[in-house]
Amino acid sequence: MCLPHGYDDTLKNKVDELIKKLKKEEVQEVKEEKKINIVLVILGIVAFVLAVAGIAYAVYRYLTPDYLDEFEDEFEDKDVEDEFEDEED
Repeated sequence: MCLPHGYDDTLKNKVDELIKKLKKEEVQEVKEEKKINIVLVILGIVAFVLAVAGIAYAVYRYLTPDYLDEFEDEFEDKDVEDEFEDEED
């Protein structure tokens, strides 16, 4: 295809400009992806730490004795004994 002399140069310039724009857009997309990946990694680490802390707390609550139940039982026993003593008098 034979184009007049000036058109050939302008066509090359436009193609070069398009290629440069595409490269810039690709570089920007890669930078945005890296930012998103960093945020996802940080959120993943935080979620992992929270999950481990939750599991550790659940195990702690399960394994520690419940002193409050024993304390309430002692109170209930004393109340019942006092009632029996009052009824006997």
